[in-house]
Amino acid sequence: MGIETSDDAAIYKINDETAMIQTVDFFTPVVDDPYTFGQIAAANALSDVYAMGGEPKVALNIVCFPNCLDVEILGEILRGGADKVKETGAVLVGGHSVQDDEPKYGLCVSGFVHPDKIYKNHGAAAGDVLILTKKVGSGVINTAVKGGMASAEAEAAAVAVMSRLNKTAKRVSEKYTVHACTDITGFGVIGHCCEMAEASDVSLELYTGSINYIEGAVEYASMGLVPAGAYSNMGHRQDQVEKGGIEDVYEDLLYDPQTSGGLLFAVPEEEAEAFLTELKVAEPDGGACIAGRAVPKGEKLIYLK
Repeated sequence: MGIETSDDAAIYKINDETAMIQTVDFFTPVVDDPYTFGQIAAANALSDVYAMGGEPKVALNIVCFPNCLDVEILGEILRGGADKVKETGAVLVGGHSVQDDEPKYGLCVSGFVHPDKIYKNHGAAAGDVLILTKKVGSGVINTAVKGGMASAEAEAAAVAVMSRLNKTAKRVSEKYTVHACTDITGFGVIGHCCEMAEASDVSLELYTGSINYIEGAVEYASMGLVPAGAYSNMGHRQDQVEKGGIEDVYEDLLYDPQTSGGLLFAVPEEEAEAFLTELKVAEPDGGACIAGRAVPKGEKLIYLK
């Protein structure tokens, strides 16, 4: 596995029983609290391993930090990341830091997967049901927070989504047939769905009314508190999307760049309800939902319903 289908990580086969997953991700702070930032950045980087069907095993810190800030802030960022790595069962073995004008943090992660059990972002078949494991709207909530317009409840809800690992969702998925999988991050729901549709040679219908949104996200998006990244995503993909009659606010939310978003699975229709039920039992407040369906390839990659 490499970059051919814009998949989530690279995979190198070691032997007939083991393949190594390799990924890296880091970014600037999305919240003010340094410990929480460390947790979110680590969860985001670790997610790519789960999206490929694997388990994280070894992680390295990647740190950029200005010398004008208190080193205790850096300590809290690293503590947040270390705690999140520990939650996966992986081992954090150091890393690398450089001086920079703006803080940045993330991880380089190695994981393992059986070569026959790799999840890919292609392979979705017409008739498959799309299951999304987290609520959508973190970019909109973060924009509202920066503008001083977000409620404490909405901010806390977004932090809960962004800092939650995709570990449980991936482990539930092992009992079911997964034709394709990806995680929803910076390209938004539509962007990552476009990659899956294109790589699978199908089109995807997205049910905007069935997708779960983070508390306050619809309200803030309707107020215009939409990050620039959403419009950038829209500019890249809108020619491949049939909007239909949906309200603009939901289109904005589906282009909204997510930080540490959920996994999107394409599974056979006959397994979808059982899969969704088990996800809801495992994570009652997780927001798992049926987000859409794969259909025969049409003129557009994505049809919003």
